[in-house]
Amino acid sequence: MPTFLFNQTIFGPVISRRLGISLGINLLPNDSKLCSFNCIYCECGWNPEKGSVKAIFPSRTVVSKMLREKLVVMKGDGVLPDVITFAGNGEPTLHPAFAAIIADTLCLRAELCPQARIAVLSNSTMLHKAVVIEALKKVDDNILKLDSGIEKTIQIIDQPVGRFNLEKLVANIKKFDGNQIIQTMFLKGSFDGVRIDNTTDVELDAWIALLLEIHPKSVMIYTIARDTPAKDLRKVPVAELEAIARRVRAETGLEVQVSG
Repeated sequence: MPTFLFNQTIFGPVISRRLGISLGINLLPNDSKLCSFNCIYCECGWNPEKGSVKAIFPSRTVVSKMLREKLVVMKGDGVLPDVITFAGNGEPTLHPAFAAIIADTLCLRAELCPQARIAVLSNSTMLHKAVVIEALKKVDDNILKLDSGIEKTIQIIDQPVGRFNLEKLVANIKKFDGNQIIQTMFLKGSFDGVRIDNTTDVELDAWIALLLEIHPKSVMIYTIARDTPAKDLRKVPVAELEAIARRVRAETGLEVQVSG
């Protein structure tokens, strides 16, 4: 099925299902995906074969220059973003200058669009690095992926690159002391002959137990909206997502945002 790459470092603005008018920042290469996960539902497709592509990151200077230019144009047009979102072709915290770029973005936000939030969409795998933790503590919306409370399910859905340990991942997510948003993709279908459904009672029991342990400031749940690299996947109906949200609210007291 067709997927796509973000071919610009600064992209949009776009209307985000979860964030509003979002100006995107892609810290990954513009011509290939680079991620520590290889999610079967990723709109950017599969990771390239190891060694087949040389990753070229946009420099800190280029990101700052391009962001300034875009914000100046938007300010002149009278349409500033609700949020500046780090997303794009993979995992943004892989950029070697991630922390410095966050610092630059905070300065540009203060100068040109002080009302805008700064959001980072991360898969949580780089949280073993103190510099990444400290940078994410400075943003408004620190959105961290947790697609299941069961490690085997994460291995199937998110396809981690290299070693993965759910217990360590959760321990790292907890380092934000509640100043994080948990984002979860719900889906059904099959992959490599394995049935997938992270909406079952067993799945939800394990996931909600981790939400209680992490106690984030809110939860975002969503489902497939675009084409996926794995072909036998199905979106979860909005009514089911709403039922999951009601259960989370009842059992945890957390705020839950649903995007169908």
